[in-house]
Amino acid sequence: MATSTYLVTVSGADRIGVGAELFAALASLHDSGVEITDVAQITIRGALVLCAEVSCEGAFDAERITAALQDRDIEGRGISVHVEAVAASEVADGRRLLVTFLAPNIHASQLEAVFASIASSGSTCERIVHLASYPVDCYELVVRGPDHAALREGLTGVARESGLDLAVQRAGLHRRSKHLVVMDADSTLLQDEVIDLLAAESGSADEVALITESAMAGEIDFSESLRRRVALLKGLPESVLDDVRAKLRLTPGARTLLRTLRRLGYVPAVVSGGFVEVLEPLLADLDVEYLAANRLEIVDGRLTGGLVGEIVDRAGKAEALRRFALEIGVPLEQTVAVGDGANDIDMISVAGLGIAFNAKQVVREHADAALSVPYLDAVLYFLGISREEIETE
Repeated sequence: MATSTYLVTVSGADRIGVGAELFAALASLHDSGVEITDVAQITIRGALVLCAEVSCEGAFDAERITAALQDRDIEGRGISVHVEAVAASEVADGRRLLVTFLAPNIHASQLEAVFASIASSGSTCERIVHLASYPVDCYELVVRGPDHAALREGLTGVARESGLDLAVQRAGLHRRSKHLVVMDADSTLLQDEVIDLLAAESGSADEVALITESAMAGEIDFSESLRRRVALLKGLPESVLDDVRAKLRLTPGARTLLRTLRRLGYVPAVVSGGFVEVLEPLLADLDVEYLAANRLEIVDGRLTGGLVGEIVDRAGKAEALRRFALEIGVPLEQTVAVGDGANDIDMISVAGLGIAFNAKQVVREHADAALSVPYLDAVLYFLGISREEIETE
């Protein structure tokens, strides 16, 4: 039996009770087989557009829906109602994706490029939400389309050319389930590199920088480079760790990110190639319970230049994410990893959502999303959390 589909649009000056009146009218048709299949609403500065898609098996007509609406006296007082049949070929097909993009300011030309790319993949935008207007501009779209690969590819190119930070994710209720959000420390949660601050205290800053450069060039791996750099710290008094911790600067938005995650039931964690002795007291003050990092060897109050236990390297970071997820009880698809360096690539790749934060191109290529703005709390927008929610205490 064929299905009849109709779109009911209520528009005009918003007033209290319009939604209740619409759904009461549609409820009166339930015994006739009319079912609501989709609903959407937007209100901008008192102007309302409320749409309901309804369907019914077998013969039905728009006049019966219109009559039910008239019985509820919805029209008038600045409100109009329109009912139209939807052809079978026009009924939305494909699965939904969430497209989030942000920049310091988003202009009409950038929006044009995004929507042209969506159209070129045969997709349609079903909803637009303005998540934030400061300190960055951010929009989230619900997009339905038949070819998600083409949609992602097109939007990625647009983002790169238009200077937008972009995330494309599957839609669903899982976004507001409990999540584990894992961050790197140096140059992500923190503006600083702890090893560099320690090297400055030991007078070995130039030597440490050369080893770091060698590691970045791929001449030595992270574990070897870390051991060489830590060896240069031999003889430093343990008190230096407190001095360095006092100098650390959080990335702008870090406190807001952590506070918001905890308030909304998410679990923050830090997985770092840095050092437990520096990070643990700092994270305790920030109310972050989960930490995986390297341990310095300290004997008689001085650094020996060695490390204790297994090194938290690129593979170790990914393993720590898996371990925390298992301990907390969330599946990997509900984990988020944020980092900036090559050492974070495995962790970013394993997570359900991997975010490259002001990262080099090689890291961005392995991430699901990239942020180039200097505010760490912009991560929240990729979780669908609006600025209004962030500022709600």
